[in-house]
Amino acid sequence: MKFLFVLLLIPLLIAPAFAQTNSQTLPTDKGTLDVKLSYDDPVPGELTTLRTDFINPQTQQIQEHIDWSFSVSKEGEVLWGPTPLSHTSEGSIKGLKYEFPEDGIYDLKFEVEGILFQPIPLEEVSFVVTVGEAVAQPDTPETPSDVDNGGGCLIATATYGSELAPQVQELRELRDNKILKTESGSAFMSSFNEFYYSFSPTIADFEREIPIFKEGMKVTLTPMLTSLSILNHVNIDSELEMLGYGISLILLNVGMYAGIPVFGILKLYQYRKN
Repeated sequence: MKFLFVLLLIPLLIAPAFAQTNSQTLPTDKGTLDVKLSYDDPVPGELTTLRTDFINPQTQQIQEHIDWSFSVSKEGEVLWGPTPLSHTSEGSIKGLKYEFPEDGIYDLKFEVEGILFQPIPLEEVSFVVTVGEAVAQPDTPETPSDVDNGGGCLIATATYGSELAPQVQELRELRDNKILKTESGSAFMSSFNEFYYSFSPTIADFEREIPIFKEGMKVTLTPMLTSLSILNHVNIDSELEMLGYGISLILLNVGMYAGIPVFGILKLYQYRKN
């Protein structure tokens, strides 16, 4: 048990240590591509390199030959771009740089109009990037899961049919009002989003294409949503409380999704053996 406890703490402990390198992965609005944006903490008045990868969500490999353009805006005002339509044969952009003029919250938008030398209907994806003191402000911008196609959790949105579904709204409120209010919670969400967006677009597509899979996901998600709702009914006023409740819920879900099935299989094995 102590070993498991340590393993669960590792993501929360190491995430702040690597906070200097930021990474977001989001799907385009029609889901054809995933786009990964990586950058060091931006400093106002200095060039920031925006390393970008276009990823095939089916193979999770870099998608070659992408026609793209890029723009930067702040508070609805376009500061730079859209750039002329460009082509990357490698499927990655390594030399894209932008100098953020001042502290604040910026919207970085990529538009894709072609794949493998074939034009496609315009698809776009937007990233929210905070610069300077804006990072420390309590009213931080929405996290990557806010900027996706459904405005919330991709899997939950596909499962329940709308970003306005009560289950999806509950997840967003939990994230915004509880988890992101603490440094450990924010660090966990940053690490979790990197992992989550590596597979969630594929699962969401399966749900849209296979109705029975969608119904199965409803059954699968119910125990987790029920357990997470506990956080909406408790006061979390410190990092220690966030860690305590968070680790307890992780252990609870591990027990529900792994422990109970294993216990049932063992009991069935013993029954058949006797």
